[in-house]
Amino acid sequence: MFPHFSVPLPGPGSPFEDAGGDRQTLHRPSTRMTWDTESQETSLTNLSLRHLTLIVSTSRYALSWLRMNYYSGMAKFSYRLTFIAAALTYGIVVYKTWRARQKTGAKQTGGAIGYLADENIQYLIMALVWLFMPQYPLAMLPYSIYSVFHVATYTRANLIPTIIPPKAISGTGASPSAKPQYSSHPLADAIGSFVKQYYDMSMSIVSSLEILLWIRLLLSALLFQRRSWILIAIYTAFLRARFSQSSHVQNSFAMLEARVDNLVGAQGTPPIARQVWDSVKNGARQFHAVTDANRYINGAAVPKKTQ
Repeated sequence: MFPHFSVPLPGPGSPFEDAGGDRQTLHRPSTRMTWDTESQETSLTNLSLRHLTLIVSTSRYALSWLRMNYYSGMAKFSYRLTFIAAALTYGIVVYKTWRARQKTGAKQTGGAIGYLADENIQYLIMALVWLFMPQYPLAMLPYSIYSVFHVATYTRANLIPTIIPPKAISGTGASPSAKPQYSSHPLADAIGSFVKQYYDMSMSIVSSLEILLWIRLLLSALLFQRRSWILIAIYTAFLRARFSQSSHVQNSFAMLEARVDNLVGAQGTPPIARQVWDSVKNGARQFHAVTDANRYINGAAVPKKTQ
């Protein structure tokens, strides 16, 4: 098997809470930020608007893609707007996390490598890379999936209660001093159930898309397409970091390995195919050992996440 590298992220730095209230962020900042209520609500609203912009621009690009108008003016605008929204979203989260550290005097362990281990910074860097590089539509999908869950969660927790205030539940025999109980709107409950049911599956889809995107970049590099070698180098570093932090990415690689093992192990497969595959796996293990970030962050393990 591939080595166990241990998001989101990546995962995203957007606040996220599932229907049960267990998961607090899609990609958690290392330091929790504390704002007053009004400032926090405004920040969440602005963050959700950027996520919504990302979803709309991705959908608009998808419409152009289906019509095979990849390089029309609207398609180019939608593609770039997607990553502008992503860069703004992650950039502001990174900035607020940095400000919170400055206020508390907390220092990032591991120096520059420690900062690069932050999933929010990783996704911010990749958003800027995609913004200025040739189009790779697959790169839009992980960001869009994260944004769908953020907007859904914001709608359930903030928007619906504001538009349709929850109703108090009248209980018979309740103590006068007891805190009033409120019933949530059925639409909010439905959104909460959707998030709780499909979040983990969606994160697995994101990890598979990220691996598929790496394969797409590798093919571009082998064909010497424009800037492909720069992209494959940067994206390999990104995926290696994701592989170290996300159990979903690990599982996706394990599934890919098992499928290829079955293919090359089938009767009638040329021995050269098995040899090539064994060489690929050995190379992956060596790459993992050389690029293990734990070596460089004071021996501290990078926390593994379920994104």
